[in-house]
Amino acid sequence: MIKEDLKLYLVTDKVLAKGKPLEEIVEAAVKGGVSMVQIRDKESSTRDFYDLALRIKKILMSYKVPLIINDRLDIALAVNADGLHIGQSDLPYEQARNILGTDKIIGLSVENIEQAKEANNLDVDYIGLSPVFSTQTKSDIAMPLELEGVKEIASFSRHPMVAIGGINQQNANAVCKAGADGIAVVSAVISSNNPQVAASKLLKEIEK
Repeated sequence: MIKEDLKLYLVTDKVLAKGKPLEEIVEAAVKGGVSMVQIRDKESSTRDFYDLALRIKKILMSYKVPLIINDRLDIALAVNADGLHIGQSDLPYEQARNILGTDKIIGLSVENIEQAKEANNLDVDYIGLSPVFSTQTKSDIAMPLELEGVKEIASFSRHPMVAIGGINQQNANAVCKAGADGIAVVSAVISSNNPQVAASKLLKEIEK
């Protein structure tokens, strides 16, 4: 995996799309500078998730942007996605790696300092720091790490880090300065009236 791919990482959310097709949002966001896309869908049927993943993969291939599937190893395999993102309560990393193989990207969410230290023992491709700030996107989240938590994890982590949770145009630059290799956003792009412009503005903040 190229660390640069984590710079502006989009995570999808069908509810926050407000009825707009996710494919349209994703393509616009990629045009605006999104460098990696993760499909996260806890509500749809397996068939609907599979069909959506295929449609988005087709779009991303033309832009050479990696597709990551959240949680669902079966979907990642079925659509031959570039990788899988797992949480602390999902399939253990070792099993996911054994099934996916060494050529796929695997990201792991870490919610506190201890989990970040434990991740150093795993050959994951990146860690997702979650959440950095409080967010309404997910209800089952841990205490926010804040910028100090990002700085502390950056001081010892051997993995590339992408930060998620409450990140927007106002705080994106500060998160990167704290040590994150990139930011992951959901509502800041998915709910935007103009995803391409929203992504472009975020990228400018990251690159300052």
